[in-house]
Amino acid sequence: MNNMNFNLPQYLTEKQALVNQYLKLILHQYDKRHELIMAMDHSLMAGGKRLRPILSMAAAHACGKDFLIALPACCAIEMIHTYSLIHDDLPAMDNDDLRRGLPTCHKKFSEPTAILAGDALLTHAFNVISNPEQVFDIYPDYETRIKLISKISQAAGIQGMVQGQMLDMQSFQSKQNNALVDHLKKIHALKTGKMITVSVEAGALSVGSDLRTIDKLIIYADKIGLAFQVVDDILNIEGDPQIMGKAAGSDTLNEKMTFPAIIGLDASKKYAKNLIDTAIEAIWEFDEKATPLRAIANYIINRDH
Repeated sequence: MNNMNFNLPQYLTEKQALVNQYLKLILHQYDKRHELIMAMDHSLMAGGKRLRPILSMAAAHACGKDFLIALPACCAIEMIHTYSLIHDDLPAMDNDDLRRGLPTCHKKFSEPTAILAGDALLTHAFNVISNPEQVFDIYPDYETRIKLISKISQAAGIQGMVQGQMLDMQSFQSKQNNALVDHLKKIHALKTGKMITVSVEAGALSVGSDLRTIDKLIIYADKIGLAFQVVDDILNIEGDPQIMGKAAGSDTLNEKMTFPAIIGLDASKKYAKNLIDTAIEAIWEFDEKATPLRAIANYIINRDH
């Protein structure tokens, strides 16, 4: 896969379609006439970049193995990500009306239904990994699946995303910019970064990669995870609501702590670029099979939604 000939938009479209195909198979095991299933389907199948599962597949491919074996973890991670978005959008959290250009789950249905739809996606994600034969033709062996459940649950829980969400809701008072930046890095490393990192790690783990390879990929993932959030902060100021599918300027309106608010817009752009450069450097010794990972890193810094 030559860097010069690699078509990232085509790659993303193909992998998004594959993930969507299996997410539909997972949901279609259940009666879509039930409000809970309708709400899960509304949020899970509303579109989205599918960045996390695509990173999983790209990492598996970079390790020189069949990326299809990573699909159970890919789908589980996307289900967990969607649950987090449903809960983030709730009135008690960010109180958003739109997600991916559609009414948020609690607006389309109700707050109780949205809460339960998120709960159901989270819990069912681990069933997808533990019982993959219900949907998938190939999947990791039993011991690897246990490791995946452990890694993903840690990344999603009190050592990861949920703790990051908690810190994001709490106020942090400091007159020192360095302290504010360090605190913000911690929030994003937990809230966004952990699930991006475990996505890459899960892809490599699913195909049985060695620890040295996984460690290199984790460095890459940590850097792009933080860069992703820095770019999100930038887009909340400069982004086009029509392209993003949600309102811009909400961070400023809600007085949220963001990188542009602390270090400025231009410095934030420079910081994101440095993170991406470091990420790509971490996987320099990988061959052309890592071309998608390199392209995705550059996509993160240049994205418009």
